[in-house]
Amino acid sequence: MSSKTTTQYANAVEKCKDIFFKKFQDYGSSWRMLRSTSVTDQVFIKAQRIRSIEQKGESKIDEGILPEFMGILNYSIIALIQLELDDVVIDEEEVVGDELSLDDVSSYYKKHTEHAESLMMSKNHDYDEAWRDMRVSSFTDLILTKLMRIKQIEENKGETIVSEGIDSNYYDIINYAIFALIQLAEKGES
Repeated sequence: MSSKTTTQYANAVEKCKDIFFKKFQDYGSSWRMLRSTSVTDQVFIKAQRIRSIEQKGESKIDEGILPEFMGILNYSIIALIQLELDDVVIDEEEVVGDELSLDDVSSYYKKHTEHAESLMMSKNHDYDEAWRDMRVSSFTDLILTKLMRIKQIEENKGETIVSEGIDSNYYDIINYAIFALIQLAEKGES
């Protein structure tokens, strides 16, 4: 993998992290109240808005798709944290977890972004940076596909027969969002 990709990846994560922790200062870990399915729906509405803007060629709200891809990444991190803490139950009957400290959230954020990057590096080696030749709209479609898979797994109470679990799909979503952010930055849309 090129050092260019490593640098661009780190820059994209850093921008998302900056937004995440500014919002943490404003709201704390209020997202702990969200059930797993609600987090999935938050990511879905962001991806659906991107697709709508891509298809219509315009947006009525004065925000482009860049903040939505950043939100997708950050909500995916939230989903992974919620899954890891095991006190959010997929069947939506369980009360959700306690507030988290800044140190705890920082540790989880770092852990999950580092895992996503490690996964990307392995796949990027095998696919030889094919994502650079893809369209941003393809990343949107792939994210929406992964979300439909997550929703189905949630409907199945988290069980799969031969497929990857919810966490694997969220890691892929994080990497698709980062690829889109890198391409948008290269086009000067940052």
